[in-house]
Amino acid sequence: MAIVETQDVIKLFGDVKAVDGVSLATRESEFLVMLGPSGCGKTTLLRMIAGLEQPSSGDIVIGGQVVTALPPRARKIAMVFQSYALYPHMTVAKNIAFPLKAQGMARDERQKRVERSASMLGIGHLLHRKPRELSGGERQRVALARALVREPAVFLLDEPLSNLDAKLRTSARDELQQFQRQVATTTIYVTHDQVEAMGLGHRIAVMSGGKVRQLGTPQEVYHDPADTFVAAFLGSPPMNLIETPGYILGFRPENFLPKEVFGANGPLLSIPCRVTRLEYLGSDRLVYGTTEGKFEGHRVISKLPSNISAPIQTGERHEFATPEGDLKFFDPRTGLKAAPRAL
Repeated sequence: MAIVETQDVIKLFGDVKAVDGVSLATRESEFLVMLGPSGCGKTTLLRMIAGLEQPSSGDIVIGGQVVTALPPRARKIAMVFQSYALYPHMTVAKNIAFPLKAQGMARDERQKRVERSASMLGIGHLLHRKPRELSGGERQRVALARALVREPAVFLLDEPLSNLDAKLRTSARDELQQFQRQVATTTIYVTHDQVEAMGLGHRIAVMSGGKVRQLGTPQEVYHDPADTFVAAFLGSPPMNLIETPGYILGFRPENFLPKEVFGANGPLLSIPCRVTRLEYLGSDRLVYGTTEGKFEGHRVISKLPSNISAPIQTGERHEFATPEGDLKFFDPRTGLKAAPRAL
């Protein structure tokens, strides 16, 4: 177990600042997710922690030791790539043992570690197979076993589930979470998938433009976004944002419902909408509309659970509302979270 710190890390590629002064620190045994869109700098930051890229300035600290100038093999980290990077001509056992053999470890000890890590990940029966004979989920577990066998202080994972289909990705997330909990090794996980981030991370570092926009628990970044980027990036559908004089008003689609649903509960902010489209998703119904009245001209979305049977029709005007306590306020100039204002 080790704490990983990045201290004002900057990475330049020519005139492009891929990582822009990032300072963050994990906690021991934490599963930290770095989340953001393509090109936000998350993979570059992970590669600098791994020693595969050198910072233009700033330091990387692992377990209290500055490792900025150290090669990857001296950092006591193990990395699992998107492609898994398995050797196709080697058996599963030889793939797992490869880093130990490269270190010159004795054969008996290598064998013990291979069997132990394979057992932990439930792939002991696959040791004699080649990668081409494995499913995507099995290859992922082999890659994790090869990382685990080194007994690293830190796991670094770069979108390891992106090559799996949707159904397998769900089960793989569960296995990965159980694995991390079992080994209790500090883990940094890069993804652009917010479902993965929300489901796996103890904390999430939301990145954009080479910067960390917010670092917090899944609940914090979702329910209390630090700025309009985090508010709009997280959530499916994302937060509704309405520009009004002096501030930007935000509210989640699941909190924006037909006014009659709330009954006498309040206080509420009422917003009449012209319904433009309905989308049925089985457990939910999405209502797309354009605001009228005081906040006229903004596109908004309401997410209705299937048990709400409000009579809503495309083309019709309907009164929607959201509890005032669920409203978020943002500065229109900086996009940062602001104090509540009078409506």
